[in-house]
Amino acid sequence: MTAVPVRTPIRPRIAAKAGLLAFLGVNVVAVTALFVAGGASDSVLIGIGRLAGLYGALAMACQLLLVARLPWLDRRLGMDRLTSLHRWTGFGVLWLLIAHLVFIVFGYAALEQHGPADQLVELANTMEGVLRAIVAVVLILVVGAASARFARRRMSYETWHFVHLYTYAAVLLAFAHQVAIGQSFTGSPLAKAYWWTLWLGAGTAVLAGRVLLPLWRNLRHRLRVTAVVPESPDVVSVYLTGKHLDRLPARAGQFFLWRFMTRDRWWQANPFSLSAAPDGRTLRLTAKAVGESSAALRSLRVGTRVFAEGPYGAFTTIHRRRPNALLVAGGVGITPIRALLEDVAGHVVVLYRVRTPQDAVLLPELRALAKARGAVIHVLSGPSTAEGPQGPLLSAESLRALVPDVLERDVFVCGPPGMTSAVLRGLRRLRVPATQVHAERFSLAA
Repeated sequence: MTAVPVRTPIRPRIAAKAGLLAFLGVNVVAVTALFVAGGASDSVLIGIGRLAGLYGALAMACQLLLVARLPWLDRRLGMDRLTSLHRWTGFGVLWLLIAHLVFIVFGYAALEQHGPADQLVELANTMEGVLRAIVAVVLILVVGAASARFARRRMSYETWHFVHLYTYAAVLLAFAHQVAIGQSFTGSPLAKAYWWTLWLGAGTAVLAGRVLLPLWRNLRHRLRVTAVVPESPDVVSVYLTGKHLDRLPARAGQFFLWRFMTRDRWWQANPFSLSAAPDGRTLRLTAKAVGESSAALRSLRVGTRVFAEGPYGAFTTIHRRRPNALLVAGGVGITPIRALLEDVAGHVVVLYRVRTPQDAVLLPELRALAKARGAVIHVLSGPSTAEGPQGPLLSAESLRALVPDVLERDVFVCGPPGMTSAVLRGLRRLRVPATQVHAERFSLAA
């Protein structure tokens, strides 16, 4: 059964962005107004430092909202965009907190006629909460360093995720510092009520989205492995079933964070896309052995309990704008594309980019689906430097030659970051409207 694209008065992605901007704008105005109402500081430097600290606290609360995995936001923006927003907001938090620390220290140093280093030591020893703030800044620095691209590429997903847990410790320390000596807490009941509401709201969002909702869904659905099927020497499909799966709000193109409840794997959360459209009875994921965790999927036993967080991702037909579609996959990025092929309405063209024909996993299924619904599949094989009659296999010229009416289609792209970026550049050269382009870089979801 295919989904018919629904045109809504406000596109889902625009609605989500507008909601986030409105939330941020209202709170920036509130924080600024409360700062002004709090009265003048002892010096201009201290005043700038206080305001930077308040904006930093607001940005930290926004960080929590962005990582809360709230279904309304995730379905409209997707993990890619939320992660990108979270990353850039995180760097904003880092610089705001550094500015807060530097301006406060230099401001008090000027008043007390001390050196900045001596003044920092004195504040840490004599003023409650300052030492906690310093530790919070150090933790944010550690997390920021781990988020840099050169460091992220050298870490496993589990290590990166573990380092990011320090962010919660930094949030608690920063909040404790604000409660102890923040002028908003000590001098104004209205400001105190505002900050308590903001922090409790952000914390509740994280608790609901990342703990309570996954627990409730897993207690309700009780997923178990029903089959483990090798698709190629390094790719395996895992089939699952459970209770009331018709009530699980999963869509083709989405992914889950899977925990297989065995003695040596229960603590590992692996992000894998659904490789078949949910049918209300079973779920299927297909993974490539790119690490120890995914390679171990072959050894799973039938009956293994599974704890799944999700579904996540906006790589779905909810964003359709045109009646026909082009699906572009690279490598194991074919898994959500395979699921979308079942769900996308209209005429569909699939471009499947692989290094060798043997790497084209799930190809028999794709061809059977294409035959049943009149879709067209092109398998494009060769090294990354391979070229066809029109140049590189996924260049603008090649895309136009393979799909002459590409401007009239929704385009779904999923694959390795390099391939996805190349396809997006080609689509921009062809002037495919951005509202028709839906991309997922197959990194986290792989």
